[in-house]
Parts: sequence; structure tokens; C-alpha cells
Amino acid sequence: MTLAVEATGLVKQFKDLRAVDAVDLQVKQGEVFGVLGPNGAGKTTTLRMLATLLRIDGGQASIFGVDVVREPHQVRQLIGVTGQYASVDEKLTARENLRLFARIHGQSSAQASATTDDLLERFGLTDAADRALEKFSGGMRRRLDLASSLIARPPLIFLDEPTTGLDPRTRGQMWDTIRDLVAQGSTILLTTQYLDEADQLADRIAVIDRGRKVAEGTSGELKASIGSSTLSVQLEDPVDMDAAARSVAQVLGRPANRTPESARLTVALNRADEAAEALIALRRNDISITSVQVEQPTLDAVFLALTGEHVRDQSGLEDDEPESASAARQSDQMEVSR
Repeated sequence: MTLAVEATGLVKQFKDLRAVDAVDLQVKQGEVFGVLGPNGAGKTTTLRMLATLLRIDGGQASIFGVDVVREPHQVRQLIGVTGQYASVDEKLTARENLRLFARIHGQSSAQASATTDDLLERFGLTDAADRALEKFSGGMRRRLDLASSLIARPPLIFLDEPTTGLDPRTRGQMWDTIRDLVAQGSTILLTTQYLDEADQLADRIAVIDRGRKVAEGTSGELKASIGSSTLSVQLEDPVDMDAAARSVAQVLGRPANRTPESARLTVALNRADEAAEALIALRRNDISITSVQVEQPTLDAVFLALTGEHVRDQSGLEDDEPESASAARQSDQMEVSR
């Protein structure tokens, strides 16, 4: 079977920064493939290259066997893209937006009307079809944006953090929509920062950090890779965080992950009885705790173990673009559009 996405050694360079560094991806037809990573990891840049929105500086990529660099126009006929921000026109209604996109895709007036009615019904927007978008909730806008990317019924859909900023109920509705798309035969490449989202939706997950792929597998495989269980300790005094981390690392021979804002320390265990050794070490160093848990590894623990504790905040920029790269990206997009 031809892979939906096959990328080898993808590279993207923004001046002195290598935003994507030799990333390999293989996405099978009919699956949800999750790309997980912190802000600035390289997720969005990778997706933009695969979607022909950014020039590929190194490596190769193909969509259903079609080369992304040599045949970008054919690739665009095979994909639908939903970005982090809605691409719909705020001055039009939901119906008018979908009809416009359908007509742009070359559909006749009758076809555009039929396509619009079908998508409005599929995404639960029929009752709000003629309402001004300024009265839409965030979840309704995201559903409309996703619907617009399906006008041409593409076999591959790129979803770039599709539930960012949505409330839990609306996120759940979006998850159901994504599951329905897969059940109808679509292949999904999903980038996300939400660990539970990747855990719930993705058949396989690639973890990207600092431009490199650091792990890949099913959710279960990734959890198993960091140990059989995880010790989580709540400290009584946050000031003891550094001392507690050193104590645990000394007895277990591996670093503990810190969550300073909640005074919590977590560490992967190779054996459940290692928890006792860690707790004894804390007591010997007069470090008080308020609660302790030993549980099966979560995707949160995997994420911390693989990406470390660094968190990047590029306010106002794309999730993985440094400020110095913004102009370079715009230049690339102008060149691609030609």
C-alpha cells in the first residue's frame, strides 16, 4: 500500500536556526498520526512543508507517492489543511463561506449548494447556516473551518492543533468529528500540544523536540518505553524542589521531572519497589511530602521524559517560529505561491 505521507530527512533552515532537523515520517492510509511536541518543537513547520506552504530545504517528501517539491499542484489536490486559526471570512455566513470555497474549487452553482448543505449537516451547523460568523462560538468556527477544508473531499487531512482554545465539551465534539472522518476513509495528520488529544485520537505518535524526532510509536509503546510505573510526589514546601530532585536522582540513577508551580516531582520506575527507595531518600534529607502516588505511566510522563522541562513561549508567532524566522517564512510562502 502506498503511504499517505512519506518523508525522509526533512530540513527547514531559518537563517541561523534549523527549525526542522532531519525528520522522518511515515503515515499509513486510514490512520490518525499524531505529531506531539512543545511550543517551538517544529511541528507546524513540518506540516507546512508537507502541505507545500513552505519550501523544503533538505530531504524528500511525498503524498500518496506524489513528490511534494516536484509536483506541488498535484499534492494540493490530495490534501485539506486546517491551521491553528480559522481561515473563514468573518463578513460572510457559514453557508456563504462554504459556497464560496466550493465555487473556487470549480464546482457548479448546483454542486456548490449540494456540497454546502451536506457539510453543514455533517458538522452540525445547519441551524446556524445563515447566521453571521461574529455570533459563532469558537467551536463552531473551528468546525466550519474544518468543513471548508473538506470541500474537495481530500484523502489526506492536515490538522494543525485543531482544538486550541476550545472548551472541554467543544474539544470532545471535535474529537468525534475527527473519528467520523477516519471512519469514512480519511487519513489524518494531527499536530497537537495536548497529551490527552494524542492519547485519545492517534494510532501512532511521533514526538518532536527542538526540530528532531525523539521517539515514535503507539501510545502504549511510548508509555512502556519510560518504565513500568511512575512515582509522583507532592512536596510540602516548594523550596525543597531542587534538593528533592537530587535525592531521588542519586538513589534511582535517573533524573526526576519537576513541576514547580504545583510542587510536584515525578520519576519513572523500572520496578514498583523503587518507590520505597525514593521515599526513604527524601525522609533522610528531611524533605516533607503531602501526598504520593505510584501509577502506570501517562503520556504526560512520556512527554516530560522525552522533551525535558524546557517550555518555549513565542507569543504572537506560529508555534515553532522564532521571531527572526517570520520574514523568511513569508518569503518562502510567496515563492511557493508562484
